[in-house]
Amino acid sequence: MPQQHATAALFHVLFKGLAIATYLLCTFFSDNFVLIFVTCVLLLAFDFWTVKNVTGRLLVGLRWWNEVKEDGTTVWIFESRSAQRQVHPSDSLVFWAALYGTPLAWLVLGITALAGLKFQWLLIVVVALTLSTANCIGFWKCQKDAKQKLTQFLTQRVVQNI
Repeated sequence: MPQQHATAALFHVLFKGLAIATYLLCTFFSDNFVLIFVTCVLLLAFDFWTVKNVTGRLLVGLRWWNEVKEDGTTVWIFESRSAQRQVHPSDSLVFWAALYGTPLAWLVLGITALAGLKFQWLLIVVVALTLSTANCIGFWKCQKDAKQKLTQFLTQRVVQNI
């Protein structure tokens, strides 16, 4: 059985949950929108960095980033685990559920803010949706690239054995 990464899974969910909780509950403790905004954005930035650089690699063996070349074009780069390294099923479930569930939660909060005509709160939602959707797209592309590499590897092995 592959190793389970409970601490990474905790932090994968923790920053997301803290950002949403701050958005929902801080108005009970403070009327200072700037303080709430800065706190939420910091938590969202911590979440983005942690997911992209730590929990993605530990929980599902994937990592992505993009580089900007001198001519201004961007290149997406994907890392994936080796074929021998297995992922613990609960780690994978926590990772993908939280990754795809977070933008949905922020979308609901955005619709609620829009319906309540609370336009300043949409600023936080836009930042949250931007960062969480960027991670979703990055890991979706990374997973697609990993599957393609695995298929090429297996095809190459079969051809070599024949």
